[in-house]
Amino acid sequence: FILLGIIQFGLIFNSVATLSTAAREAARDGSVYIYDRNLSKQANDTARNNKARTTLLVSMNGLVKTSPQFSAGTTWTNSTSGTTTTYTNGDIVITYELPTGVTDSDMRTGYRMTVRATYHQDLLLPLISNLLPRDTNGRLTLGGEVTMVIS
Repeated sequence: FILLGIIQFGLIFNSVATLSTAAREAARDGSVYIYDRNLSKQANDTARNNKARTTLLVSMNGLVKTSPQFSAGTTWTNSTSGTTTTYTNGDIVITYELPTGVTDSDMRTGYRMTVRATYHQDLLLPLISNLLPRDTNGRLTLGGEVTMVIS
């Protein structure tokens, strides 16, 4: 039983480390996105988000990239609150925040870009799953979140 518990926590640790690395790679790719002056701000945001999503999925390596563990489609929904715009695509959330003292621009230079990914890890042992918080489907919810400044 102890050996199985060690294996389960090893799988959880691997998922957390992989998800954090994937979010960091996605944020890095999104922060260095080359703005296309022939596209609108919205179209550039979509292109930047798609680039970050692709990088995130590639960087997830051995983690399951399909539902119910992880979901990511092709459509982004967005909402704006003040100087913060949030885009959501399944388990991926990308937020653009304009810091105080930075001038607003279509290129989003100086904005803080946050990439957050949520993964739903299956738990193998019933005793361990009773001790850990679970989502409505009985899976452990893990997250990776990274913020970088757009250059």
